Amino acid sequence: QLQLVESGGGMVQAGGSLRLSCAASGRTFRFYAMGWFRQAPGKEREFVIGISRTGGSTDYADSVKGRFTISRDNAKNTVYLQMNSLKPEDTAVYFCAAKTSVFADGVNTKGYEYDYWGQGTQVTVSS
Repeated sequence: QLQLVESGGGMVQAGGSLRLSCAASGRTFRFYAMGWFRQAPGKEREFVIGISRTGGSTDYADSVKGRFTISRDNAKNTVYLQMNSLKPEDTAVYFCAAKTSVFADGVNTKGYEYDYWGQGTQVTVSS
């Protein structure tokens, strides 16, 4: 079992930055690939960004490339999402997710591949 708790959401003006954190319980965090997803009102959940369990590989949605970065600190059982140059269309609830991974550099982009989810944190970008 793994419990995930997101933090760092809030309201920001367009062009601003936010950093989300996702803290995981348990001592096996390093065995999980991690991902961030988001869901805007009336829209389906979508993949944003992911990182392999070692941190050696990442993958991004085209909509966030060049603006968002993901990192992880396995010693702190935490994954981070740095969001820069935020746009109103980035407004959504952001969820972190974890997937047990046998591949050191595997990154998963499909929600159904993930085993554990956080409760989400709201990000609102005003124009």
